[in-house]
Amino acid sequence: MEDLVDIDVLRQRAGIKWARAGADVLPAWIADMDFAVPDPVRAALRQAVDGDLGYPAWDERPDRNPLQEAFADRMREQYDFRIDPDDVYVFTELIQVLQIVLQLMTRPGDAIAVHTPAYPPFLQTIELMGRRLVPIPMVEQADGWTFDVDRMAEDVRSNNCRALILVNPNNPTGHVFDRDELTAIAEIAARNDLLVIADEIHSELVHERHRHTPFASLGPEIAARTVTLNSASKAFNLAGLRCCVAHVGDSRVRAALDAQPPQLYGQVSALSVLATCTAWRDGAAWLAATRELLTANRDLVAETLRPESRFHRPDAGYLAWLDCRALELGRDPADFFLEHAKVKLLSGPDFGPGGAGFARLNFATYRPVLAEMLGRMNDAVHKHLNR
Repeated sequence: MEDLVDIDVLRQRAGIKWARAGADVLPAWIADMDFAVPDPVRAALRQAVDGDLGYPAWDERPDRNPLQEAFADRMREQYDFRIDPDDVYVFTELIQVLQIVLQLMTRPGDAIAVHTPAYPPFLQTIELMGRRLVPIPMVEQADGWTFDVDRMAEDVRSNNCRALILVNPNNPTGHVFDRDELTAIAEIAARNDLLVIADEIHSELVHERHRHTPFASLGPEIAARTVTLNSASKAFNLAGLRCCVAHVGDSRVRAALDAQPPQLYGQVSALSVLATCTAWRDGAAWLAATRELLTANRDLVAETLRPESRFHRPDAGYLAWLDCRALELGRDPADFFLEHAKVKLLSGPDFGPGGAGFARLNFATYRPVLAEMLGRMNDAVHKHLNR
């Protein structure tokens, strides 16, 4: 993948990542990659735009969207996990599906368990919908992150949790839950009759030596209480096309969805379906090269960033969860680096419990951009420590 880039060209992009960065600021905040989308996707979209942009063939039968078969094929090919395409529903956004499922299957005041720190829009959704957050703290170990199974079991039981939002790979820590951890979570879910909403959007960006296991693949009884959310948007950099899928293994959720008017939640566009299908079918080489570059970038961050802004190399994805507490900033680290390094990070406190003193850095960019970013951050830390 090409590694030479003109930052001024990146600044001309219309996407939110660069458009909201500000003058002379390097953006490392929102989870978009800077890389161009796969060539097969671009070719397919160009061909469609040059040809027919009429109503798609599946328009009158949204329950026969080609993404249903495509996602079922993807799960079989990637994880040897066989699902019924009829149990796959197509939506525009993961956050949309989360909100729909919570609206249909829970009530205001119900307790929702989430590993924290957590993706801010999920926390905001729980608050705005009047549900009650039960945080399951991620626990730091010498080699990464995990969680306390016994504490989770007690917190879920004592709070009478109705649902669990399971983000795997985890955002922001980048932790990939292994089979033992997932099995323990499944046992807790079964004992407490939890509906599990499994966000697996970063699953195809797992680094070497780690393996993603779809939560619903643990067994039929687990699949029967799980809604799995996924998309090509993170792995193939297609977020702006607004397209995701939900494998709804829980028959109660399927019945609730099927009882709604067919257009109530809108429909995805023909172009978003085409791009997603093409990425899954023809994007293997691009994805392999991208994962290799992301691993190299992850290692560059680990080897370059001053130890006062330490982090554990994520098992998956392109997000570094920076622990800046040793800097004793007395403020949000994201604010510090924006002011003193002109690098825009995401605020740790926005990730809820466990976020104070942290910031999230997106390293999915070209090496020269990343090197400049890290250099600015190191200079800012050096000046702070020697003030």
